[in-house]
Amino acid sequence: MKSQPLRVYGAVAAALSLALLTSACAGSEPTAPSAAGEDGKPVTLTYWTWTSGAEAAAAEFNRTHTDIQVRFSQIPGGADGYSKISNAIKAGDAPDVATVEYNMVPEFASQGYLEDITASSGELVKTSFPAGVRDLVTLGGKTWSVPFDATPQVYFYRKDLFEKYGVTVPTTWDEYRAAAEKIKAADPGARIGSFPTDAPLQATLSWQAGAKWFEVKGDAWKPAIDDAPSQKVADYWQAMLKDDLVFNYGAGTPEETKSKADGTTVSVVGASWSAGGMVSGMPDLKGKWGVAPVPHWGTPASGMYGGTSFAVTKGSKHAAAAAEFIKWVTTDPASMKARIGALKNPSSALPANPAMAAVAAQAFDTSYFGGQDLYKLTGDQVATIVPGWTWGPVWGKVGADFKDEAARNGLPSGLTKAQESARAAIGSRGLKLAK
Repeated sequence: MKSQPLRVYGAVAAALSLALLTSACAGSEPTAPSAAGEDGKPVTLTYWTWTSGAEAAAAEFNRTHTDIQVRFSQIPGGADGYSKISNAIKAGDAPDVATVEYNMVPEFASQGYLEDITASSGELVKTSFPAGVRDLVTLGGKTWSVPFDATPQVYFYRKDLFEKYGVTVPTTWDEYRAAAEKIKAADPGARIGSFPTDAPLQATLSWQAGAKWFEVKGDAWKPAIDDAPSQKVADYWQAMLKDDLVFNYGAGTPEETKSKADGTTVSVVGASWSAGGMVSGMPDLKGKWGVAPVPHWGTPASGMYGGTSFAVTKGSKHAAAAAEFIKWVTTDPASMKARIGALKNPSSALPANPAMAAVAAQAFDTSYFGGQDLYKLTGDQVATIVPGWTWGPVWGKVGADFKDEAARNGLPSGLTKAQESARAAIGSRGLKLAK
């Protein structure tokens, strides 16, 4: 499949002062030595990640490099993984390189868990990645991690069932609701989709609507999680849930998986990375799924749904070597080839670096989506990501509190609770809070 270059994101406002980030607390041939230890022996790096195919990429790096060797460790994703990393940093036993999702970069940086890699990686980030994604790792004028993937929202739908129910692919959220009503009327057991009451999807859809959950005012943080665009999104989806037009299955749960497979959930809001799981998890539906831009509020737009980066953790004794490994794993096509080649199930992640994206595109079998060029479509959506979004320094607490409150009392109440939680958590971290 012929690949397409990524388009450049709109700029994301992330000009944070350094004070806000300091809380109280190569190719296939061996490279020339550039980061060897003082004794001339290879530097050994520890590398922690949960990303698929990472072990094979690390092995390929070791095979093709003489001055640096990598010791790989698989860790769990999500809260358990971040707890493991942060506890290791506090104990002085941190890995040299770790995966950090975009929404956690400000939190880890503000707690002093990351090395400032501006000198070693700032130019790489500036020249090798689209503006919007690089702004998610560049805070206070400093580079804190290096991007891996880009994750604009896209819309997956069952072509056969849309035809059966006589609905067209919605381009706006008003059209989405109309299609939902038509599908439910035609088949009382089917729904257009599912909306889990969790923070990541709420944040992404709020971003798409123009929300700015966190901003910087001078040298202080200003959370605005319950702003007008976010409330509009919450009210919309709460009404969809109240009127029984969508399911409320948790993302990735057995119930959600079964519903997609048996055709009672007929479309999904996801990102490029969603496609790989569909191909491997629902092989019998090959050719029946299509992909389109995500519905919008009147003007084509998207937010980032997930996304990972690689960082050097605080206290690494081999920061220069770690930066060299990170450069290879995020920009060298050999890294992506090794990663993809080791996977039992297909990957559909959209690398943020164009050279890496080209390799991923060539490896993806387009026949599952009836020949649609998934990588061109998702790459094109990068240009629709709404500028101005900044992840805050207390995402872990905010996300957990939103989920709990939204499950009990609804999405709008979840936003109110998350706003209160953000203000309290920012203050407790010793960071300045804007009035």
